[in-house]
Amino acid sequence: MHRKTLETTMTDREKAYKHLIDCEIHPSMQRIAIMQYLMTHHTHPTVDDVYKDLCPQLPTLSRTTVYNTLRMFSEKKAALMITIDDHRVCYDGNTEPHVHFYCKKCNKVYDMMDEEAPLNITKYIHGNLIEDTQLYYRGICSHCLEAEKQKAS
Repeated sequence: MHRKTLETTMTDREKAYKHLIDCEIHPSMQRIAIMQYLMTHHTHPTVDDVYKDLCPQLPTLSRTTVYNTLRMFSEKKAALMITIDDHRVCYDGNTEPHVHFYCKKCNKVYDMMDEEAPLNITKYIHGNLIEDTQLYYRGICSHCLEAEKQKAS
């Protein structure tokens, strides 16, 4: 069976498990659930979003566990941590280089897959070791702009 075929027959839980193993993270039940959530919810959730959504399934889950797990995922390159500002940090299960757009009106983060993204490569620039690159735009999304236009007319 080809690798692509094998990956498409895997469940979301199995994909999350494999991703954790590939990133050298011990796959506990809670870590698998959090990784699976990130890989299936492309909404760029915050710690609170993940906690609130997973709590009904995992009643023993704590906010601290979610926080620490997401930080570790980021450190181990299993997920991206996107720091919007001092008050908003969100996470992305898609670690492929891509651009994000933050709408300052509705506070949503969108993937902009058609935009050229900086490569995630480790290199030196002017004597500085670059280990991570991210690009995101801020502004008002098309949905909010359309809503404003509808209000005005």
